[in-house]
Amino acid sequence: MTQIIHALSDISDRYKALFVDLWGCVHNGVTAYPEAVAALRAYRAKGGIVVLLTNSPKPRAGVAEQIRRFDVPDDAYDTIASSGDSARAAMFEGAVGEKVYFMGEWQRDEGFFEPLKILDHPVKIERVPLDQAEGIVCCGPFDPMADPAVNRPDFLYAKQKGLKLLCANPDIVVDRGEVREWCAGALARLYTEMGGESLYFGKPHPPIYDLARRRLVALGADVSDSDILAIGDGPQTDIAGAMGEGIDSLFITGGLAAAETKTSHHPDPDALKAHMEKEKTEPTYSIGRLR
Repeated sequence: MTQIIHALSDISDRYKALFVDLWGCVHNGVTAYPEAVAALRAYRAKGGIVVLLTNSPKPRAGVAEQIRRFDVPDDAYDTIASSGDSARAAMFEGAVGEKVYFMGEWQRDEGFFEPLKILDHPVKIERVPLDQAEGIVCCGPFDPMADPAVNRPDFLYAKQKGLKLLCANPDIVVDRGEVREWCAGALARLYTEMGGESLYFGKPHPPIYDLARRRLVALGADVSDSDILAIGDGPQTDIAGAMGEGIDSLFITGGLAAAETKTSHHPDPDALKAHMEKEKTEPTYSIGRLR
């Protein structure tokens, strides 16, 4: 059974590094949570390493720029590993071909197509209409408020052509302030349910955790999995991913599952237990909000 804690400091001395989800934990898509920022700063002040582990389709630099606008300060973390970085590497390795149909908001996601210098021989990617595409790159829905089912006609056509869909953000939904929005993961799930093939690179899938470990090595840190704590509010992304990697986890119950866990300041123990049984996850610890 998960242990409900009152503050990160209750357990943080047991870990050398944190893999911290952003949306729903450190910010709400509009502004930072001051208590979360303070907790991360305090952890770093004691020598801990904070890796922001996010399913954002943005590359690392884009994530850093975005969270500064949300008032998440640079001194609250050490480095960033994003689903976008993992997925971009796969795209430039030709995972879905060279001619791709793009799904998302171009003004927001343009950075996904910036050249990737870490590869020796990246393929040249060209954005084309669906009927000319060799594959699909999905950073998100065209309209985050629209039911993913509106994409069924295009997905049926793509499935019949045998196109693979590269999902740059496995999250199903996020809460932007008080508004819930669909993410790329909802589209990839639909495409898979329709018989198409979706490729995932963010949580809970291994590539983003491999990237996060490489980010630790790049910092000169020698950290074993037993010394890492993953923090997040997504049972099927943050917690399931940590369980799959053999990493301890801290479930933020006041994020996506606030209603299900009856979280005000703390989660209701019975509601939390029922929610974990439904989701078939078992975080090591749980807390209402990161503080």
